[in-house]
Amino acid sequence: MRLRKIKNAQERLQQNDNKYYITSPESYKGKWNELFNNNNPIHIEIGCGKGQFISSLAKLNKDINYIAIEKYDSVLLRTLEKVIDLGLDNLKLINIDADSLSNYFMENEVSTIYLNFSDPWPKNHHAKRRLTSPLFLEQYKRVLKNDGVLIQKTDNRHLFEYSLESFSQNGWYLSNIYLDLHKEEDVFNITTEYEDKWSKKGPIYKLEARLNKEAKK
Repeated sequence: MRLRKIKNAQERLQQNDNKYYITSPESYKGKWNELFNNNNPIHIEIGCGKGQFISSLAKLNKDINYIAIEKYDSVLLRTLEKVIDLGLDNLKLINIDADSLSNYFMENEVSTIYLNFSDPWPKNHHAKRRLTSPLFLEQYKRVLKNDGVLIQKTDNRHLFEYSLESFSQNGWYLSNIYLDLHKEEDVFNITTEYEDKWSKKGPIYKLEARLNKEAKK
């Protein structure tokens, strides 16, 4: 989700350096638990938008460390405002691109990755930019724990079908696949801002993907 460019967004983010916003995330590679000052599992959301989803999770689960990743600083600033308002000590924000995850996380450092309503990049020649393309799956494979999970939600059927195939062909196995999530009963679901706005116009798809042990080697 993109917003109009906010003047001085980066400067405003850096005013909260190492409190909520992390200016030099590469310095915490392999040491994120030292920053959080505990050994709780680490969950990351790639493309956090304005932060409704991950801030809600962090508020509910104080025993989990959350890291919100967003490449647009103007968008991330809106997440920061929520985090400050809620006083969430178990949520940190970083301004990076997902194609460089292994520069910021060690192997087996992350327990869960969330991909919520990522850009579908519908043109075939842009397929490698999709966050479930083999290029990105290799990044996730490196940083996820052996029993880690990737959870994807999207309203784009083409992206969902592409993701099912990409995971299956690259050593992942799938579970908890939903073709119309909001019609399911008794399924825990925290929504994003985008989801609240657009879910009435069509189905929301969801899947969970885990690595086969042999693929992790």
